[in-house]
Amino acid sequence: MNLRDFEYLLALYEVRHFRKAAERCYVSQPTLSGQIRKLEDELELTLIERDTRNVMFTPAGESVVEHARRVLSEVKQLKDTAQSFRDPMSGELKLGLIPTVAPYLLPKIMPHLFQNFPDMGWQLEEQQTHVLLNLLREGQLDALLLAWLPNEMQGLAHITLFDEPLWLAASKDNHLIKQTGVELSQLDGETVLMLEDGHCLRDQALGYCFSAGANEDGTFRATSLETLRHMVATGRGVTLMPYLAIQEHHQADPLLGYQPFKSPQPTREIALVYRRGTSRIRTLQALADAIKESVTIPTA
Repeated sequence: MNLRDFEYLLALYEVRHFRKAAERCYVSQPTLSGQIRKLEDELELTLIERDTRNVMFTPAGESVVEHARRVLSEVKQLKDTAQSFRDPMSGELKLGLIPTVAPYLLPKIMPHLFQNFPDMGWQLEEQQTHVLLNLLREGQLDALLLAWLPNEMQGLAHITLFDEPLWLAASKDNHLIKQTGVELSQLDGETVLMLEDGHCLRDQALGYCFSAGANEDGTFRATSLETLRHMVATGRGVTLMPYLAIQEHHQADPLLGYQPFKSPQPTREIALVYRRGTSRIRTLQALADAIKESVTIPTA
């Protein structure tokens, strides 16, 4: 048995389709199928129930997949350790980002990273927080850029990058937009529009809004900040918008207005999250320093 056999098995487990698994591994379907059959013969176990429609893993197959996943993760960590000692800012780094951060932060940081770390290969994954955390814990990602949520991230470590203010977004006809700066308490009685479940920003923003006495519009939940932005512009309600997401729109939107909150501002902590004991801590510290240099956040 060899590591490549484990990669074939894991790919098949994830996609449950021989042709798609072969395409993922850049081999022919007969090659992948033959190597998995050879692995079964070597282990003297049936790992997969095969029929014309489904690929089903036996209990033995499920167990072998988990062992294979751990072996491949350990091998990757070994390679990463060696790479980190040779040159911490070369090789490949797999970075996950949440949708309320990725489209607004990446344009600011990637030119800096390309220029200062030309030997680093970047693999980026945009998903909601719970998906990214699973990928990180399984070793499929090296680090995450997201809003730090201590209760959900036990066993992980982080480097704080910056505290991002949340601004009020509302139709320009809204009375709160016509004044200079607003108090959080002025949201009392306001109707707020929010993102759908699964976005960490939803829970953070709702916490601030509910504490101020606002009420959520339960008939609408946005799938993205851009959808949320357009709905708020209709005057249906207000919302809290991350500072980086409003920079390009602050003066340009004819229907939507933004106001910062007076101190104490609602904020969210944007952090670089990684597994404790990672071999790439020097790489991640250099990445964190570069991000801090690339981003300017106003203070209250």
